[in-house]
Amino acid sequence: MRKARFLVHLVLLFLKRFGILIGVGILVGGILFGLRSKITTLLPGLTTQEKIGVVGRFTADTLPLSISSRISFGLTIVDKENLPQPGIAESWETKNEGRVWVFTFKKDLRWQDNTSLKSSDFSYNFPGITVSYPDEAHIEFQLSDPYAPFPIIVSRPYFKKGLLGVGEWRVRKIVTSAGNVQELTLEEKTTRIQKVYRFYPTEESLIAAFKLGEVNTISEISDPHALFSWKTVELSPISHEDRFVGIFLNTADSLLAEKNIRQALAYATNKGNIDEMSTRALSPLSPSSWAYNPLVKTYDYDPARARKLLDELPKDQREQFSINLVTIPSLLEPAEKIAKDWEEVGVSTTVQVGTGVPENFQALLATQVIPPDPDQYSMWHSTQTDTNITHYKSARIDKLLEDGRRTLNQDERKRIYLDFQRFLVEDSPVIFLYHPISYTISQK
Repeated sequence: MRKARFLVHLVLLFLKRFGILIGVGILVGGILFGLRSKITTLLPGLTTQEKIGVVGRFTADTLPLSISSRISFGLTIVDKENLPQPGIAESWETKNEGRVWVFTFKKDLRWQDNTSLKSSDFSYNFPGITVSYPDEAHIEFQLSDPYAPFPIIVSRPYFKKGLLGVGEWRVRKIVTSAGNVQELTLEEKTTRIQKVYRFYPTEESLIAAFKLGEVNTISEISDPHALFSWKTVELSPISHEDRFVGIFLNTADSLLAEKNIRQALAYATNKGNIDEMSTRALSPLSPSSWAYNPLVKTYDYDPARARKLLDELPKDQREQFSINLVTIPSLLEPAEKIAKDWEEVGVSTTVQVGTGVPENFQALLATQVIPPDPDQYSMWHSTQTDTNITHYKSARIDKLLEDGRRTLNQDERKRIYLDFQRFLVEDSPVIFLYHPISYTISQK
């Protein structure tokens, strides 16, 4: 008891002597904590940097969306369901059955140089579209034909000049060589936190830079095996539902023009064995899309069914049945697995490695980026000879694609694209395999 009284007396004596200093310290600490972002801005020494390595060659105009969307945004932005939401524009409306689109700008927006934002700052140059400026708060687009996906088209980040945007991150430094960006430093608006992006031509060169300490984070590489043994790194997988890996089949080829043959190859492909870490792709749309159809034919691995379809072919056609599968170096391993699957059902298969899309091919294993809007007119309409690489022709699909881009009501559009996916997958101009995975790697 005496000991407790002694301790209480000692504490009271301490507070009496130093209480004012303690109170002032708490008050000053609270003020400094509340003003930490402003203090960080005023003191360059407190700047923190994250050095991020990226694979690829980019100009200032072609930066990855993951970077450019930090610096600015478009008239709209795209949400997780791939629907347009307010961006620089707070609202929009369409007139004349989708031929005229008018966007109203948010109030009090400013560019990163602190100048006011006005509609005439936006100089869009879309082929066949007339742009006008009713006043400083509105921009109007006049189209020759109705086009329902137009709000998605203007979602790409817009810059007043160079890389001057309206986002939370601004460009502090850019280093280029022969027009390509070598290094890009972004700084967050309210702090001195910086992201320094460095660009490398290959994954191998980026991994070497990571090992040398040139970067402390690797952004999205497909093959992290060289770092699996490192105990000081953290690997974070990212599933890309905005793209798919598939086998594109040339429907103009004398053999692959037959739907039954294309379906046989689909059944013969053991999709779960190609990339065990990834998720299956079932259709040309992203699973996160508001128009995605999960009820399409899945073509689960069924070699017996594949053989049955192939056995129905005329004898002379079966005897000469061989496929040349073209791919790129990074997809060579999956291509070899596919070739083995096809060989097991009696399809002689050779694998050829190249770059890009060859002018003539039978089967092409490639990665396809999925546009945010379900409109895929350029990929599948029979008139699109430059971008419809499978030479696919279907009057029914043509009509659905035409109606889909003209229809403004979203429920009606959804019904159209549900049918589009169902009929396209049935025809099998492409065998949908998986949504690829990449890895972000950072120091622990």
